[in-house]
Amino acid sequence: MARTLEAVESVSTTNACKLCAPLGACLAYRGVEGALPFLHGSQGCSTYIRRYLISHFNEPMDIASSSFSEASTVFGGESNFRAGIGNVVEKYDPSLIGVATTCLTETIGENVHLLVRECVADRDRRGLSTPLLVHASTPAYCGTHMEGFHAAVRALVAAMADGGPRHAQINVMPGMVSAADLRYLGELLEDFGVPAVVLPDYSDTLDGPTTANYSRIPPGGTPLAGITRMGRASATIELGRTLSKRNTAGVYLEERFEVPRRLLGLPIGVLETDRMFESLQEITHCPVPEKHQAERGRLVDAYVDGHKYVAGKRAVIYGEEDLVVGLASFLAEIGIIPVLCASGGRSGRLSECVSAVTADLREPAIVREGADFQDIADIVEQLKPDLIVGHSKGYSIARQLGVALVRVGFPIHDRIGGQRILHLGYRGAQQLFDLVANALIQAKQDGSRVGYSYM
Repeated sequence: MARTLEAVESVSTTNACKLCAPLGACLAYRGVEGALPFLHGSQGCSTYIRRYLISHFNEPMDIASSSFSEASTVFGGESNFRAGIGNVVEKYDPSLIGVATTCLTETIGENVHLLVRECVADRDRRGLSTPLLVHASTPAYCGTHMEGFHAAVRALVAAMADGGPRHAQINVMPGMVSAADLRYLGELLEDFGVPAVVLPDYSDTLDGPTTANYSRIPPGGTPLAGITRMGRASATIELGRTLSKRNTAGVYLEERFEVPRRLLGLPIGVLETDRMFESLQEITHCPVPEKHQAERGRLVDAYVDGHKYVAGKRAVIYGEEDLVVGLASFLAEIGIIPVLCASGGRSGRLSECVSAVTADLREPAIVREGADFQDIADIVEQLKPDLIVGHSKGYSIARQLGVALVRVGFPIHDRIGGQRILHLGYRGAQQLFDLVANALIQAKQDGSRVGYSYM
């Protein structure tokens, strides 16, 4: 059973282990065909979010803003909102504008749902066309980027999905995973021969090929028609163990249109991936394709080959809650002890979920919800980890301790290719296993007094 370590009461956060809700919403909106994210708030918020996303994905990322001024803060931002929407329509001609809110907008109590309706009605009266406007409430002072991400996905489904006769489509809500993970899921669903819609899908919009002509809104993303059909799908698969008590897009589809919902953990490692394949078999009535069976076999063989390098090692994990749970499951099954599992999120379910996937370990993990990197630094040294697993913001701790950092998740700012790291499925576990084992081998090699070049 995991041990939950309470945070020490403090008046401030030092180097947060999370990002803001509007960032997650902007990323989700970018994964929709023809969509442009729009922040109702100050210009600085969109600049901050663009910086984070561009640094990780190494792709252009336009985020429109209503550009609040001091007067907007006092008298409201209606005129800014209408002007901003007009500019976006004129310059970008999007199919959809995904509206998210910032701290400033939420603090003054701006009724953005009303603004959206009145903006559309005003443009209709003037004979101006307006793309679909979808709004998610995302105050940055409440929750994390994951809350914003899931709020935007739910808002998209609530605004667009309709009911009707059932068809064979499967809805897949993967959560905030890498572009490589999204491509893998698309390939997997194609191998099962089932029509599927993955929402969101920024595998092309934020990791696309170089083209001769620059496109203000890059091609790709979840088709709008696919989102519309989600209310008639045969099933929804949502990935993320901590989502069970949240009002997600999958919950909305189940309650509104009676689309069966299956909640699974992020399929990282053999055990969690087995569960995903079992669900796909039950939904599609198709056997696991041979190539995926072969990938599982190669992964198990790799576990056997490398067990002597990883067994008994100790790891600190941090990041988004569901990623932390998935990584804890993976590390536990290869023989590494997760001594600390930390996240800036506060779902209230992290400890329970970590316990469920590490039940066979003799030493229970310490679990920290609502953590920042100062909290982690205060306790990590006494845990004597051999490895730290998480994104770039933990580098200073790894450097101070002199242990390896295996970079996964978001954001990765000090390496190239963060968007191309594959975490999911047997194939992703194979890559993660090699990364982890080689990081431990290199640490031992570099720490040797004589050095060696052969294992």
